[in-house]
Amino acid sequence: MELPDPGVLAPNLADALGEVIDPRHRRGVRHGLVVVLTAAVCAVAAGARSFVAVAEWVTDLPADVAAALSVEHRCPSESTIRRILGQIDADRFDAVIGGFVQRLCASSASVGRRRVLALDGKTVRGSRGDHGTARHLLAVIDQQTRAVLGQVEVRDKTNEITAFAPLLDTLTGLDLTGVVITADALHTQREHVADLRARGAHWVLTVKGNQPRLRRQLAGLPWRGSEPDHRSVQTAHGRREIRTIKVVTIAAGIEFPHAAQALQITRKTRPANTRSGRRPRWRTETVYAITDLGPHQARPDELAAWIRGHWQIENGLHWVRDVTFAEDLSTVRTGAGPQVMASLRNLVISLHRLAGATNIAAALRHHSRDALRPLQLIKII
Repeated sequence: MELPDPGVLAPNLADALGEVIDPRHRRGVRHGLVVVLTAAVCAVAAGARSFVAVAEWVTDLPADVAAALSVEHRCPSESTIRRILGQIDADRFDAVIGGFVQRLCASSASVGRRRVLALDGKTVRGSRGDHGTARHLLAVIDQQTRAVLGQVEVRDKTNEITAFAPLLDTLTGLDLTGVVITADALHTQREHVADLRARGAHWVLTVKGNQPRLRRQLAGLPWRGSEPDHRSVQTAHGRREIRTIKVVTIAAGIEFPHAAQALQITRKTRPANTRSGRRPRWRTETVYAITDLGPHQARPDELAAWIRGHWQIENGLHWVRDVTFAEDLSTVRTGAGPQVMASLRNLVISLHRLAGATNIAAALRHHSRDALRPLQLIKII
């Protein structure tokens, strides 16, 4: 078996951050850009949510840890951190961070297992863009590791559709041949599947009301009377859920290019326990999806896992940034700051996930109790 390149196995964060351009004039610079950015990564890994919290974490460092971060003589102030993180090129920073995580994930890919990536967007509600609206960021996540591989800003007066191809362009560290891309109904676009086909990638896309004709065609397929191809039952978070999936091969009649199979996903949910003693009612939701993968390329249980994995990104990334990091309540509102802080959170979540953490809040508390632990996480020491 061919061994991976050692450079891919252990990418260096400092080398990656060195690709970010320093926005400051050279004269009077006391702290190198890489030093400030590395300190910010470590502080966020320990739970820092703001520029003030980052500066306080650096100020409280023990002497040996400060020396390892090269801030032993004079710590960068809150104003320095705010100015630097608010002025750097956020798109370039995203590309640098994404490339670093892509190289990390290259070593963790399971042999013989198809890689599945999910594209999903999030609005940073506390931020303000150029036209006064909140910034919207589109990210791509590895479903297996739940690491964030890339992120781009959706520009004002546009939507996620225009950011689809630019986001895929940032995946320079990955070969998309044979990779499956999952996305919500907004990205069920003919241009997108043509782009994915040109890159050698496959896709699983949901279909909702934004494609009424296509949805009617899918709803009219012979689902009635057929047995589910896969069924799963789960009880968690006070809710019982039954999920079934039916899959049919598309021979003709579906006006969407390269669609090979159609999926009908039915989710039935109800509270697991009720105090009244009355049996709760089931709530049923039916969703349709299409894929270019044929029956010989993807089993029904695999398709069900990929669709479920896409929906779980909401809890695995967006919920963590909103609740654990209080992103939408952040007072970092203008300049590059909101996007850069979101990128730092993406990086930290990815690092904790790749290190084996299943609960990000617990991982942050763990790293906040010992200043050496964030440095160990990014392999400085």
